[in-house]
Amino acid sequence: MVLRGPWGSRGGPGAALALLRALRTRMLRQVLHRGLGTSFSRLGHFVASHPVFFASAPVLISILLGASFSRYQVEESVEHLLAPTHSLAKIERNLVDSLFPVNRSKHRLYSDLQTPGRYGRVIITSFRKANMLDQHHTDLILKLHSAVTRIQVQRPGFNYTFAHICILNNDKTCIVDDIVHVLEELKAARSSNRTNFAITYPITHLKDGREVYNGHQLGGVTVHSKDRVKSAEAIQLTYYLQAINSLNDMVAEKWESIFCDTVELFQKSNRKVKMYPFTSSSLKEDFQKTSRVSERYLITSLVLVVTLAILCCSMQDCVRSKPWLGLLGLLTVTLATLTAAGIINLTGGKYNSTFLGIPFVMLGHGLYGTFEMLSSWRKTREDQHVKERTAAVFADSMLSFSLTTAMYLVTFGIGASPFTNIEAARIFCCNSCIAIFFNYLYVLSFYGSSLVFTGYIENNYQHSIFCRKVPKPEVLQEKPAWYRFLLTARFSEDTTDSEETNTYESHLLVWFLKRYYCDWITNTYVKPFVVLFYLVYISFALMGYLQVSEGSDLSNIVATATRTIEYTTAQQKYFSNYSPVIGFYIYESIEYWNTSVQEDVLEYTKGFVRISWFESYLNYLRKLNISTGLPKKNFTDMLRNSFLKAPQFAHFSEDIIFSKKYNNEVDVVASRMFLVAKTMETKREELYDLLETLRKLSLTSKVKFIVFNPSFVYMDRYASSVGAPLQNSCISALFLLFFSAFLVADSLINVWLTLTVASVEFGVIGFMTLWKVELDCISVLCLIYGINYTIDNCAPLLSTFVLGKEFTRTKWVKNALEVHGVAILQSYLCYIVGLIPLAAVPSNLTRTLFSLQDSS
Repeated sequence: MVLRGPWGSRGGPGAALALLRALRTRMLRQVLHRGLGTSFSRLGHFVASHPVFFASAPVLISILLGASFSRYQVEESVEHLLAPTHSLAKIERNLVDSLFPVNRSKHRLYSDLQTPGRYGRVIITSFRKANMLDQHHTDLILKLHSAVTRIQVQRPGFNYTFAHICILNNDKTCIVDDIVHVLEELKAARSSNRTNFAITYPITHLKDGREVYNGHQLGGVTVHSKDRVKSAEAIQLTYYLQAINSLNDMVAEKWESIFCDTVELFQKSNRKVKMYPFTSSSLKEDFQKTSRVSERYLITSLVLVVTLAILCCSMQDCVRSKPWLGLLGLLTVTLATLTAAGIINLTGGKYNSTFLGIPFVMLGHGLYGTFEMLSSWRKTREDQHVKERTAAVFADSMLSFSLTTAMYLVTFGIGASPFTNIEAARIFCCNSCIAIFFNYLYVLSFYGSSLVFTGYIENNYQHSIFCRKVPKPEVLQEKPAWYRFLLTARFSEDTTDSEETNTYESHLLVWFLKRYYCDWITNTYVKPFVVLFYLVYISFALMGYLQVSEGSDLSNIVATATRTIEYTTAQQKYFSNYSPVIGFYIYESIEYWNTSVQEDVLEYTKGFVRISWFESYLNYLRKLNISTGLPKKNFTDMLRNSFLKAPQFAHFSEDIIFSKKYNNEVDVVASRMFLVAKTMETKREELYDLLETLRKLSLTSKVKFIVFNPSFVYMDRYASSVGAPLQNSCISALFLLFFSAFLVADSLINVWLTLTVASVEFGVIGFMTLWKVELDCISVLCLIYGINYTIDNCAPLLSTFVLGKEFTRTKWVKNALEVHGVAILQSYLCYIVGLIPLAAVPSNLTRTLFSLQDSS
């Protein structure tokens, strides 16, 4: 038997079954939708029945929990926040430290911002690009060096100088940069009128026979033939300090502060040169400086948002105007943020500058929820009781607000999970989750009860600001014009049923949308331009998307007018010819006396500038006509004794670890050499590629070795670590959209919503690149927020549009904009006004927040 019906004559049992399943699914959605609507209606009625309790409880909770934030702690470790938590580089660092103690070798592993331990560093250059190796500047630099070594740190009973806290060499003297010895020899040569003294680059020779690397100490170098230095535009000095205990670390930290003051004072007395001081504490201080320089801008932002929120809720009708609800909406967001801050502080969390973005996450989501409730209030009948109107508001607006809140919690919750490898991103997402959760509760309770109180004021025809009874129109006629203007109101008995629905049209935004925007955007002649504008948007987004780059430059997250930025700029300008020093560590006992092994090691380091013992020592053996094919015992004995007999190798004696066996044989258990690579302007990208290449080589080589530099801790797996929160959040968002299809009346809503989110995120990433913003920790957090902000604003519009069946599509576009457009526009305006002051904050971190959240 063939069934005939609305599915056509070609239908059959299968088609009928499919139709029944579709109808059953739709009925299930409708039942769930109505059930949730009824539940929220009852909740709204309950809140309206106990408004005092629901208004006071959030305030008391916020005060009790927020009071603990007055004694908050600041996260001191930048590495803990911004370096990948789980990385191979940290394991390699532990192995390196166990073999070669960092206290003896940290001055060898040069890196621009990530050198371990305590130190002070200064770049000296001239405003006129003068030669820093001429007699005047040489004397000036040595004078500065003398002033630095005389710095005293006063402690009770003792004054510490550089000699007391410096890292000691094998001869128990302070380790200083080799460029100081070069300058001293240059000065001595000039004093004795010797003209044969020459400095070569990047490796030069000292009078004691040592070869020293000066690639990171001479900058802007011009060379003659055979690498002889003609001039150098910049010189860099570094002073390494001990930090072996708490007292020593305290003294070293104070020494760093005095070091910067000394350099700046020296700069003032020698204005023809420019000096850029930098210490191990500079990055941490400049990272947290963003909070201090943002204070007055945040206050400006708060004033602007408060003003605009009040204006957005105001209208000419003094009874139906709700200026207090605009202020109370912001207070709701503030209470939730304060509660979250108190919880984080009580659970041992520490503050860092990335937390500046959390209030703006709350502002976008929280204000939209409050404005949507206010918009739903305007749709209720004025002749209803306040409890019934509140119940209708909850039933109309809380379902969509609950779903978008769930989306926030899921996406940020995934970001707060152990899957996130960047601690700053994980902590930010965790705090955002807590703040959003309490914001949802406070919107239901505190803002719901505020709506109840203002509802009673409206029903009693009291002034929305002064709460006094508004007189009848006939009474107002006898009052002055200014009095009539302040107390303008429309009474229900003076309006017909058809006019009652237009009571709120005196609101400026409602009037603008209904009278102008809705008709304009749906005009037949405007639609092609909308499509064209979207195509242009996608084209530029694609252009930027194809050029997206990951960023691990730590200077991108600090305040701009700081030592870190100035030093980094100078360092990139003058000292970018060579990479940071890379340690090449052989951690097994190999046949060093074997010629093939030597050739293997030298082959692995081919293309680098080798600035350590291995190649130099082999050349030394060959000069003595000593065969490298000697037995193992003879070779290791000779290796050990040559450091004692050959002064040019004394500096590298710590680069080999010997161990004695039971038969008094000596074995070399580990060794190392230091390498630098020639780099171009994109030094960081090249260094990352170099790290990956050497890692792959270490897995396939015959010799077991690792490579390490302190900057590898930040760069290792950075791209995957940064992208993981965004990737996981996108997957979780799609997952939640799929399962929430049963909670909405039509699954097509989620399809359109997914496409909209994808379009917005694609555009934000593209324009982010065009604005020279790299994909780093901060930008990824903004992209995660962009997912949720898009759903916040688009879900109600799409829901109203898709469910419209009775009229044309154009009519339902207008209807969707009239119903939800005001709330969206109000929250968007407040959000944009709050972000604008961030553009003026002198900090790269806040500018990234402004650029990306504004584009979202």
